[in-house]
Amino acid sequence: MDITAVTALFSDLTQVELVTWVERGWVIPDTAGNDPEFREIDVARVRLIHDLRRFMDIGEDAMPLVLSLLDQVYELRSRLKSVLRAVEAQPRDVQLAILATIDPERT
Repeated sequence: MDITAVTALFSDLTQVELVTWVERGWVIPDTAGNDPEFREIDVARVRLIHDLRRFMDIGEDAMPLVLSLLDQVYELRSRLKSVLRAVEAQPRDVQLAILATIDPERT
């Protein structure tokens, strides 16, 4: 999607504001062509930033910290899902041994 299509998704988001978010590195669209191209993940991030700014009143100074913390949470979730898939691929006795190590009260 181009910048016009992205801003059209929001009644109160201007192109100037979105360009500012890109310049600050809050959103990183594909810039291989002449104009930035916003992928689905970029639009989701724009929606997140929009909600944080409009509904949670997160200021410009705090936004980099908030986004960094959210990025860390998402990365942690991704890694935990990978660990879960690896554990699920193990034989049942190995799964039980891992569970016993993590939460001895449940075994």
